Amino acid sequence: MANIGGNCENVSDNIQQNNILEVFNNGYFENIQNIVVARDEVPMVGLQEAPRCEIEVNYNQFGANPPPEMNPVEDYFVQNNENSGSPLLYNPSSPQNSPGSESSTNAKPDHMNRASDLLMAVSIGAGLNKNKIIEQAVEAMEELFKLAIMGEPLWQHNGNGGMETLNGFQYLREFGSFDATMEQIMRMVEVGEPQCFLSSDCNCNFDQDVPSSFSKLNFEPLNIETSRETAFVEMNPMNIVQLLMDTKQWATTFYSIVSRTTLLGVILENVDGSYNGVLQVMSAEFHQRTPLIPARQCYFARYCKKHTNGTWGVVDVSLENLFPYPQVQFRRRPSGCVIQEVGNRGSKVTWIEHVEVDNRSLHPLFRPIVSSGFAFSAKRWIATINRHCQWLTTSTARTAPTTDGVLIPQEGRESLLKLAEKMTKNFFNNINSCSENVWSGLPQNFAAQDVRLRYGNILKVPGKPSGNIVIFTTSIQIPVPMEVLFDFLRHERTRNRWDLLSNQRHVRELVYVSNGENPKNRVSIMQVNSSPNKIEILYLQESYTDETGSYIVYAPMDIMAMSKILNGGNPKFVSILPSGFSIMPDKAPGQGDGAVGSILTLAFQSVDRLSNKEYMPQSTLKIIDAILSTTVASIKDAMLFGIR
Repeated sequence: MANIGGNCENVSDNIQQNNILEVFNNGYFENIQNIVVARDEVPMVGLQEAPRCEIEVNYNQFGANPPPEMNPVEDYFVQNNENSGSPLLYNPSSPQNSPGSESSTNAKPDHMNRASDLLMAVSIGAGLNKNKIIEQAVEAMEELFKLAIMGEPLWQHNGNGGMETLNGFQYLREFGSFDATMEQIMRMVEVGEPQCFLSSDCNCNFDQDVPSSFSKLNFEPLNIETSRETAFVEMNPMNIVQLLMDTKQWATTFYSIVSRTTLLGVILENVDGSYNGVLQVMSAEFHQRTPLIPARQCYFARYCKKHTNGTWGVVDVSLENLFPYPQVQFRRRPSGCVIQEVGNRGSKVTWIEHVEVDNRSLHPLFRPIVSSGFAFSAKRWIATINRHCQWLTTSTARTAPTTDGVLIPQEGRESLLKLAEKMTKNFFNNINSCSENVWSGLPQNFAAQDVRLRYGNILKVPGKPSGNIVIFTTSIQIPVPMEVLFDFLRHERTRNRWDLLSNQRHVRELVYVSNGENPKNRVSIMQVNSSPNKIEILYLQESYTDETGSYIVYAPMDIMAMSKILNGGNPKFVSILPSGFSIMPDKAPGQGDGAVGSILTLAFQSVDRLSNKEYMPQSTLKIIDAILSTTVASIKDAMLFGIR
């Protein structure tokens, strides 16, 4: 491997085919099953007898699963169905293992979402509706600027190191219509009863004509989540504004937060060649990196305004109150950011998140961290912008830290980083709960808990039988700090403790490129040897951590394909199947007593040539159960019993 980045004149140009064969060699369920069975030192659990009958597909429940980025060589990946996508595999009435676990099985047909988008686009075209949207957006911008500059008692810190949250009582005094009925409601909230509020518009202007009898009030079960974060961002205000107002750039930059972004219409155009005064209507789904947290779908107006002192504001406000909806599960109250220029290269950004959300279907494992507002907090948006800035700096830098004297040409470095970015985006798109990902659960008689699985695309290689890509995931709570778990999963020394394909083999980080100031945030090439002279696997891996969470994403790579990439080959022609881990704190900093632990989400992709779009055989279900159960047991042993 000393010449991994060397001259590749004799390497086949078809790196797509080379790497796809590597995926087949290392990714087949049959091969993984052999490795699992051979691991005598790790007790096997979860191989109980599965139902004798195959799991039938419910043809009435179809979703859509378009890939985030189609490969130019379309012979290798084709969708299961041009118009529908992956079918629901198994959806028991009470899925399994834990209360509330059914909440993550997302089976809303995508054509319903698209019909809603069409209706919204038609509705906003009416002159009366345009005026209402403009009026609401202007009021939202005024509220955003007030929220950005005001301090206590409106904003309060939650514990040591906790985030800033709104004092609901003070917020209603400042922005809402406040009367005796509202005071009664707020007193109920202050003594710890459920935070259910009256139907309101997005500026908290409650109906003045409510009945005097408190018992007759009509409540909506929507929880309020608020947060504010201020930070320096190494990007000028105009570029930040463009990131937010350009729908494509917004979706590309915040791919770990948003999906299904759609620009439905432009109400006000720009007047001076910038985004100043632009008002547009959008729809999007906001997600976390697990199918166990339901995605939040919303229609909203996004308004951009430049103020006299050069400060920019970009505000979102939901439109659900202007249009009839049978059931509202999520609203964005005035949320967004205020951007001030600092010096020549940077900006001071104050981000505010203020939403109403129905959390009744939230999985119990994630209830504390989501209900606190931390999971979808302003801190997460700021962290994502900073990560994007770090990535831009890393991509354009002319030097790269390497190990063992392996030098990467500049072109190869750029190709490696682009491939890693493609891999990580694919991973996040695969494991979220957006409406395009239709998840199902394992039957109850399997050991792995809270498992979600779905079909990806069909994998085809010339001369090989086609196979279905199967994506499967689960989440567990581990009472150790995020940084401890992150270090264990990302490091070369401990990989063979949890990775089935690296077990009892030597793992070496061949080369890496750092991303930002934290040396643990890096793109690496991992080499797995079964003997000093025999390379079994190459992994491309990206690891990243900040205070809101961490991830480790990796994919097997062919040696020749990697050589081509390191010499500037086009990453678009490399098909990879990423697997990995996402780590979140199990509660918000400063929330409750005791130390903050971790919630680990494991997600794997593999190729199965035995199943098809009509059924998934019990042998595949057994292997999924075995992979997840064995990996979870290995990680827990290392974390809880000191086997590191």
